[in-house]
Amino acid sequence: MIQVAQILFILSVLVILHEFGHYITAKMFKVRVEKFYLFMDAGFSLVKKKIGETEWGIGWLPLGGYVKLSGMIDESMDTEQMNAPAEPWEFRSKPAWQRLIIMLGGIIVNVILAWLIFTIMYATVGQKFIATEKIQENGLAFGEVGQKAGFRNGDKILSVDGKHQPSFNRLTLDVLLGDKVEVERNGQKVDVILTDEMKGEIISKEGKEFVGPRFLGSVVDSVVSKSQAEIAGLKKGDKIKAVNGTFFNYHDEYKENISKHKNDSISLSILRGTEVLTLKAKVDKEGKLGFFNKPLDKSDYEVNNKMSFGQAVPAAVKESWALLVYNVKQFKLILRPKTEAYKHVQSPIGIARRLPDTWDWEFIWNFTALFSIGLAFMNLLPIPGLDGGHALFTIVEMITGKKLSDKAAGYVQTAGMIILLTLMALTFGKDIYQLVVDKLL
Repeated sequence: MIQVAQILFILSVLVILHEFGHYITAKMFKVRVEKFYLFMDAGFSLVKKKIGETEWGIGWLPLGGYVKLSGMIDESMDTEQMNAPAEPWEFRSKPAWQRLIIMLGGIIVNVILAWLIFTIMYATVGQKFIATEKIQENGLAFGEVGQKAGFRNGDKILSVDGKHQPSFNRLTLDVLLGDKVEVERNGQKVDVILTDEMKGEIISKEGKEFVGPRFLGSVVDSVVSKSQAEIAGLKKGDKIKAVNGTFFNYHDEYKENISKHKNDSISLSILRGTEVLTLKAKVDKEGKLGFFNKPLDKSDYEVNNKMSFGQAVPAAVKESWALLVYNVKQFKLILRPKTEAYKHVQSPIGIARRLPDTWDWEFIWNFTALFSIGLAFMNLLPIPGLDGGHALFTIVEMITGKKLSDKAAGYVQTAGMIILLTLMALTFGKDIYQLVVDKLL
């Protein structure tokens, strides 16, 4: 329930402020606003109240929201008003440059919101990130797919497409969005070239978890119930020092060792406190015993740049721009069929499942800022039905001096809405299906 509450709160903030951007610019140019809705009121609304010329309300369907402007064909698909002569207060009566500003108003507010949130966060709690240099002091550990792509346990990533990334939070994303990764391997510089097919395999099987810190040793954090680890007598805090008499320094070496003994019995050398024990265990068919290694302690690797307000302002602008660039790169990745990244686009349901199950204001505001930039980018796309689509036709009109007819605009808007609703149905359907499957399993 906390995850649902978080996504509803974040969406409500973003939608209200995005639509307010359209509302305030429309009022600036004296365009009549007929409706202002949070969420869609298809068929009926949960709450509504008319104040002045505007009906304010909350719809029942949490798929964004909308502002209905007089004299404009929008999400409501109301074309009847377009048959009457244009009135001075209508959107269609205004000059192209004013209509363009109104269309971009929501996007502008989304960008400003992200900038403000980052500014406040940096000036209060600081700019926090996992330091690349700290986390890969012992090198990095890669999953099976990562190693198949050409990485090796112990590699240190120096740059992606020639650029060094100080934040490990971003480094994993850079690798998936880049083409050439330069690593340090045994004191030598080696280039790893990632193909679209390999990126697709990483995204589908391991995602950002394909790489992580290289843990010194294996320390049991928790044991899976009824697993081979429990049967063998492993307990929380146990340190596994050797397998069948072979000692190892890193957890990935332990994993590699026991993966060679599937469905076989092994001998474990254990350090429990100050006592050295030998336990007999059987490796399951997947090459595992059934315990979780001690997780990453973020405080060991986290950097916190404390900033004054004057320092936070430009840093927030830089961060907002960086996120916009990442959105462009991710969109380009989605458009490359061989990566199959399009299969992993998520609806609010999928996003909600990734949120923490505790209410953390610092996380929520940072995520809101990140999501706000994503919403700005999505609406900037020149797709009919989105702000970017309306803006594109207005820009063409400003250049050519020719306006799209109301009839043609209606057809374009209808086509755009069909495309958008189809995409939404597919992403929601996929996430709902995955939710049901996970519950059943």
